[in-house]
Amino acid sequence: MRRRILIPSVMLALLMGGGGVLAQEVIDRVAARVENDIILVSDIRELARYQVLIDGKSESDQRILDRLIDQWVVRNEATVSRYPQPSDEEVQRSLARLERTFSSPAEFENRRQQSGLSSEELLAMVKLQLYLRNYLDTRFRPAIQIEEKDVEEFYKTRVVPRAESQGQTPPAFEAAREFIQDAMVQRAIDEQADRWLKESRSRIRVENLLEESKP
Repeated sequence: MRRRILIPSVMLALLMGGGGVLAQEVIDRVAARVENDIILVSDIRELARYQVLIDGKSESDQRILDRLIDQWVVRNEATVSRYPQPSDEEVQRSLARLERTFSSPAEFENRRQQSGLSSEELLAMVKLQLYLRNYLDTRFRPAIQIEEKDVEEFYKTRVVPRAESQGQTPPAFEAAREFIQDAMVQRAIDEQADRWLKESRSRIRVENLLEESKP
């Protein structure tokens, strides 16, 4: 049986939403087939709305589709590994961190409404992103080793020059050490995950059915 790529709440929204049969047919058009699964145009639209919330703009449909295919790879691997879903408390903490990136709760709520994401869709998206991120962290972090000399080099070539360029006094090395290590570990995780995704995508069957809209 075919499975949806994104979250069940999207299908519920499509089934309950208005707009007529023609609109539903357009929204539910298949954008890609990945193995025995499908990615719908509505999945692309939902991730685009999430990007608008986060960055104020969204990527092209094709780039978003690429991200959704990557998500399929990660989630399929996590499911096979029986990786646990984040707890409700973890999801709420992640949502709270997102809200704190805005200047005020009112600005956050205004951006959410402008993006077109409902509160339920946002919560489901935050949960999905947290699940994928946690899995990649668990998979790759244990193998990462950061040398002290690399931390010192990062401090000298990145932290100090950036602070000085902004007319600020650079933080002491010891005060910045943990932040630098975390940043370097995350960068290494991203690099390893990127290589793994490229290798994994070369082994799966993908049929791209997306037609970019003409201007």
